[in-house]
Amino acid sequence: MSHHTPPCSSAEEPTPPSSPTEPLLLPPHLFPEVVEQAPIAVSITDQRANILYINRAFELLTGYPRGEIQGRNQSLLANGTTPTTVYQQLWQTIRKKQLWRGVLVNRRKDGSEYLADLTIAPLLDGNGKIRHYLGMHRDISEQHQLESRHSRQQSLLTSVLDAAPAMVLLLDTQQRVILHNAHYTRLQREFGEAHPFPLIREALLLQTGIDLESACREGKSFSNREIRLDILPGEPRWYSCSGSWVCELEDPISDYYTPAPDAADTTCRPCLLLLANEISDRKRELERTRIQQLRAALAEQQLALVMRETLEAAVFQLQGPLNLIDAALRMLDHGVADPATLENMLHEILTAGRATLHQMESALPDPIREAENHVNLNELLQEVVQLSAERLLRSGIVIDWRPQPVLPALTGRHRELRALLMNLLENAINALEQANIVQREIRLTTRHLDELLIVEVIDNGIGVAEGIASRIFEPFFSGWQPRQRHTGMGLTLAREIAAQHGGGVYLDHDFLGGCRMRAELAISPLHRN
Repeated sequence: MSHHTPPCSSAEEPTPPSSPTEPLLLPPHLFPEVVEQAPIAVSITDQRANILYINRAFELLTGYPRGEIQGRNQSLLANGTTPTTVYQQLWQTIRKKQLWRGVLVNRRKDGSEYLADLTIAPLLDGNGKIRHYLGMHRDISEQHQLESRHSRQQSLLTSVLDAAPAMVLLLDTQQRVILHNAHYTRLQREFGEAHPFPLIREALLLQTGIDLESACREGKSFSNREIRLDILPGEPRWYSCSGSWVCELEDPISDYYTPAPDAADTTCRPCLLLLANEISDRKRELERTRIQQLRAALAEQQLALVMRETLEAAVFQLQGPLNLIDAALRMLDHGVADPATLENMLHEILTAGRATLHQMESALPDPIREAENHVNLNELLQEVVQLSAERLLRSGIVIDWRPQPVLPALTGRHRELRALLMNLLENAINALEQANIVQREIRLTTRHLDELLIVEVIDNGIGVAEGIASRIFEPFFSGWQPRQRHTGMGLTLAREIAAQHGGGVYLDHDFLGGCRMRAELAISPLHRN
């Protein structure tokens, strides 16, 4: 019987499958290959950190070939800027047989620096003693730069928001404050509230009708809506509020592999950017002005009432002297006048007249002098022109505006100086309305001369006749027709006001082709530099 070799006894005999309970054995050379081909830099050192092995990724990362670096200490990679305390903590950890992980500043062979995210694990023998150390590290320089850039951008954004003069809030659809600036934080401290926003929201709704929840949900914007917050103690606060709808892009995890959508298809979460600019100082100033105007109006109303009552009483009292005069005239007409009787009647008329005059004088109000302030003469003169714009346009008068570009301020009373300039301008307008000319022009000039500010009002009207030139500053004198439209007090008051401000009003008698009036005003000693 011949011997036959079993088919499966050859070298090509396949390995029978293992039983379910038999462990699978990996080839012994697999682990070195895995370490060698690992994408992370791997090194094995002795207990003093002398390098015994590095893999291919270590060579690529550091630039050191393994034949050059093996046997050298791992400190070769140190840049010198990593704090000593980091290395101390590293060694304390691994000598306790614990895993250490941290970041070191390393240096490649070519001298370039990089951040190493390093993990070191102690390798123990069968007796539990440390024989080697396994190190794994990767370059995180680019990641660090991105994080630093992001951090700087966040810091810049915070700085910009905090530098904004207005309160800035970003609200989500649930009316939660998801972003705010330092102005809001200061308001929170001042109000003593956990969040002042509910007060702002309520004020917007009750005082302006703006529903922030609907505005955010429906993408509605609004601007310059004023609200008032009465927080005790202290004065009320006013804010001008504006809201703009913004879109916060959503970034769900499920969209990781989804291509970036078009802008039209981008899903976002609506948010409301609320800006609240405090206008308390301006509102308080407006309120003070309103109260002052109200006081002035009430005072004028009361003054007019008192003057009317006084004049009515004076009219009544004048009837007595007038009746006596009438009786005396009738007696003279009939030739029955007795000298003694006439003398008594004249004394009675004189006494009654003086009493009436005294009563009327007592009804005159004391002059109310406004406080002196710094006055820009150019600004005041331009204001007077604007107040007279309708009459200038109706009369076809052109203003030739020629101010000195920069004038020193003077200390004076605004209302009085405005009245002075208005009277000078009205005098020129009257002259042009009396003149039968087509081209009507008023030239206004200002200049600074020594310690004086000079305003000239020049018109190309009829001029001032020689016969009345000496009388134009007399009270109640008017050379204009019809006389009932002019009280004759304009130039008189102008000269009086100029005198009160250390100057005067003068007529240029030598000016031809119209009239030139000059007002001189002394600069306050505070500005005589």
